Amino acid sequence: MTRDEAPGVHYAVGSDVGRRRSANEDSAYATPRLLAVADGMGGHAAGEVASAIAIEAMADLDGRLADADPEKRNLLHELGEGVSDAATRLNERVAAEPELEGMGTTLTAILWDGTTFGLAHIGDSRGYLLREGELSQLTKDHTMVQSLVDEGKMPAELAARHPGRSVLIRALMAGSSAEPDLTTHTAEPGDRYLLCSDGLTDVTTPDEILEVLSSSETPEDAVGRLIDIANEGGGPDNITCVIAYVDH
Repeated sequence: MTRDEAPGVHYAVGSDVGRRRSANEDSAYATPRLLAVADGMGGHAAGEVASAIAIEAMADLDGRLADADPEKRNLLHELGEGVSDAATRLNERVAAEPELEGMGTTLTAILWDGTTFGLAHIGDSRGYLLREGELSQLTKDHTMVQSLVDEGKMPAELAARHPGRSVLIRALMAGSSAEPDLTTHTAEPGDRYLLCSDGLTDVTTPDEILEVLSSSETPEDAVGRLIDIANEGGGPDNITCVIAYVDH
């Protein structure tokens, strides 16, 4: 596929407070170049601040790339710089407002160059790809429970229901350096991508996500259906979805 033949993307964003929270700590962003979701932590005010700071850094990265030549774009370098910028902003905010000490956020972002996308991930928000009828998880949760699964000390089936499954071992935290996973992937026409907070994945199954992404005609329809499913499952947390369909 040449760059002149590179597919475009259609995208949608949706966020819902859920049924048990009084405030929404999630933030999200989407343009034809960049998709991102962040799930804040540290108390509802600080969590909301942290996720917003991370997404502001991603939006500024997107703005800097708006007029850049895609041929010269280094996806992982740009994403790494964006995540580092987010970490710096968190540190600066806590230095100015010490009462925000302890705030942090997850961050999962995709950056396109037309034929390839770079993925940056830290925390337990997730990225999924639906391709030719198969759903794959592009990210790995940075949680204590997932580390036990990786070490063979806990079966994956138990991890999905473990009460400590949201205990993070890596996130964007004020006072610490950013250590995101950075990977590249080739985009193909017909791909469907989902970035989401754990307010969705804690109460839905991969089969449910597969069915919605496969059968929804538009990203907007898919976002609405997934949020409805999460709320029908109890809506214990904020629910945020960013979905992109790549042109056929």
